[in-house]
Amino acid sequence: MKKITFKFITLLLAGTVIILSCGKGFLEKTPKGSLDVNALANKKGVEALLVGSYAVLDGFINGGGIFLGGWQSSGTNWVYGSICGGDAHKGTDAGDQPDINPIETFAPTATNGYFDTKWRIVYEGINRSNGVLKVMASATDISATDKTRIEGEARFLRGHYHFEAKKMWNKVPYYDETITDYNQPNDADIWPKIEADLQFAYANLPVTMNAKGRVNKYAAGALLAKCLLFQGKYAQAKTVLQDVVTNGTNAQGQRYALLTKYSDNFNADTKNSTESVFAVQYSVNDGSNADNGGWGEVLNFPYTGGPGTCCGFFQPSQDLVNSFKTDAVTGLPDPDNYNNVIVTNDAGILSTSPFTPYAGTLDARLDWTVGRRGIPYLDWGKHPGYNWIRDQTYGGPYSPIKNTYYRAQERVKTDINFWTSGITANNYTLIRFADVLLWLAEAEVEAGSLEAARGLVNQVRARAANPAGWVMDGASPAANYKIGLYNTPWTVQANARKAVRFERKLELGMEGHRFFDLVRWGAAAAEVNRMLDYNGGVSHPSINNKRGYMASANFTANKNEYFPIPQSQIDRSVTGGVAKLKQNPGY
Repeated sequence: MKKITFKFITLLLAGTVIILSCGKGFLEKTPKGSLDVNALANKKGVEALLVGSYAVLDGFINGGGIFLGGWQSSGTNWVYGSICGGDAHKGTDAGDQPDINPIETFAPTATNGYFDTKWRIVYEGINRSNGVLKVMASATDISATDKTRIEGEARFLRGHYHFEAKKMWNKVPYYDETITDYNQPNDADIWPKIEADLQFAYANLPVTMNAKGRVNKYAAGALLAKCLLFQGKYAQAKTVLQDVVTNGTNAQGQRYALLTKYSDNFNADTKNSTESVFAVQYSVNDGSNADNGGWGEVLNFPYTGGPGTCCGFFQPSQDLVNSFKTDAVTGLPDPDNYNNVIVTNDAGILSTSPFTPYAGTLDARLDWTVGRRGIPYLDWGKHPGYNWIRDQTYGGPYSPIKNTYYRAQERVKTDINFWTSGITANNYTLIRFADVLLWLAEAEVEAGSLEAARGLVNQVRARAANPAGWVMDGASPAANYKIGLYNTPWTVQANARKAVRFERKLELGMEGHRFFDLVRWGAAAAEVNRMLDYNGGVSHPSINNKRGYMASANFTANKNEYFPIPQSQIDRSVTGGVAKLKQNPGY
């Protein structure tokens, strides 16, 4: 399923909604610029609308007169999930994309344009998903089997987009295809409705599908389990996750499995693999003028000289880098003391000056997650440090790497029609099988099955420990890698819980999940303030990790777990002088 098709039908649903929401007299004519619903009320039209619902997964729309989204609303959630979770800083310099600055320091306002763009994108996805169901109700040439499958896909997507809104703002309105009054309040918890959509998809979607990128039964099961975990329903999540782990296959019928090499999860040549459970499909050089590639990540490349040539954003934090230190004997991480000794960086050192990287033992996943001085950066040679960083004193000394393409892929897996080479075909995988294994480990911990949890975590760690997947400098490992398994039985639930949660930080770093994990665990206030203090507070004065603009940053419990609802959306909801949408507490 080529994503070029996604963008081609961008306005079809928009036109359809206009028709469906107007009176019968309006339907007697087909207005210019709109599409008569009757032209879509058939299998071909409904399938096209469904593909249009998938199109919004990347958080970007450009076509049919609509240009909306991008890095503000990227499906990767690199701003909201990774920067706010402490994986990374905004990066670049203070003046570029300044709306991210207050988001990173937990001082956002309801007028920040990033929030409005994200809101509009997720509700556009909801709108399109509902349009599929509305139009299908009038179609007469769709078999019962196909109707069930299409409803399953549409409700999965509707559940996903509502899930995105729920993670961001908590109290948000829910829309299904029966709603005709689009000015709905946000006074109810929508988890039950999201869960119902995903449960329907899990129960009714087939295992095999006719195209890569389409969700199947087990992708729906994985997202349903995630929804249950976010509600603290660990026992129910465990049942679903056991099914996905034991029986799950991708849409092409291949059993889910961890890839041998961790890095292959972030390589456009190996996308849609057995580890890819649910992914946003990117393509390039397909006639779309770069609209179908990774638009939301185009800022997130080294500043000059290396891949992308723009723009120095999304710089990994020292806190994240230090997390990958391991014990020299056991090869295990230390969730409690990892910041006691800093992983050496090249802050303030020119690329022409000597620099010796950290010599201590490290988890090899570090160098597939963070670009750092003196370590090979894919096939681009060793990261030069200073020359690839826009402003070290502001954003730090590191570069992102998981979204980056290989030099050998330039102009093949990058779009030749864009002003940088940073539009890539490197899918963003929303759910990896490693993610599923670690979710099941969480559920096992909460059930008291600590040894089962240990086994699941060790599956993930064993892949990381395999030298075949390490970054190499010639014939030798690029750093002093030592990754061990948990060989001692887990007997204390609190310790097991800590180990599983820290493993998620290591395995999924820079993938847009960290902040939302901290919130669902009830750990955001303590963990984020600890991270903020390390990055800017008085307790850690080292110039190697200090970001001066974060000195006054503070996370306020019972407020900053969620972002402010966009003021523009509240203003649009006013009826009779009263806004139906209510602002989140503290804003």
